[in-house]
Amino acid sequence: MAVGVFDSGLGGLTVLDAAARRLPDVPFVYFGDNKHAPYGVRDAEDIYQLTTAAVERLWDEGCDLVVLACNTASAAALRRMQETWVPRDKRVLGVFVPLIEALTEREWGDNSPPREVAVQHVALFATPATVRSRAFQRELAFRAIGVDVEAQACGGLVDAIEEGDMILAEALVRSHVDALKRKMPDPHAAILGCTHYPLMFDIFQDALGPEVKLFSQADLVPESLADYLQRHPAMLGKGTVSKFLTTGDPAKVSRHATGFLKRQITFEAA
Repeated sequence: MAVGVFDSGLGGLTVLDAAARRLPDVPFVYFGDNKHAPYGVRDAEDIYQLTTAAVERLWDEGCDLVVLACNTASAAALRRMQETWVPRDKRVLGVFVPLIEALTEREWGDNSPPREVAVQHVALFATPATVRSRAFQRELAFRAIGVDVEAQACGGLVDAIEEGDMILAEALVRSHVDALKRKMPDPHAAILGCTHYPLMFDIFQDALGPEVKLFSQADLVPESLADYLQRHPAMLGKGTVSKFLTTGDPAKVSRHATGFLKRQITFEAA
């Protein structure tokens, strides 16, 4: 009954940790493609090939349902995977859905025409690849009208977080928020469009100001996943053991992951 969680590096651990608390009886298998991180600077074809390889590895672990806890992979590869590659007895889900549900206050299955929503000016902080894809804007346009989205590519931030350099990460966050505010001085809401970024949630909030509502996938995805599993219990695979897999150096990745979550995390070679 294992569920797979994939990320290019360690950011997806923010989603995994919250999902494991929400669903304590479900084993999770985490796959971090640390050898090839970060994905945010890669082209779409490269991201697609790396993502499909990782998902196949999670299927081998008995995870019929895989969550792409990586916005870059969700933006650059997920639609193509779902339309042409994922077999009928498997599911691969992205992390945009819960964000857009929360922002538009409508469920994903609501196929009524787009309508006006309360939030009119939205700041999106994401990797360069996610920003280039315009996937968030495309999905949002199916459900809402009149929403102005200003995207800020946060170059260097994932690398700083992965390396545990929180002084540099904070400086980068404040720099990217300043750059965004030059383009959109008064956002109503802001989206943390990378699963690494919740680790810097308080810094983003401080830089944006208390009046800006900040949406984080680590807060939204677990409840959405719980709801999905309640509606599709057959998608719990045959895996029974929680584990952490990496394409990188297991010892190094384990050290960084332990620092991320403030508890012992032990990775093994994928």
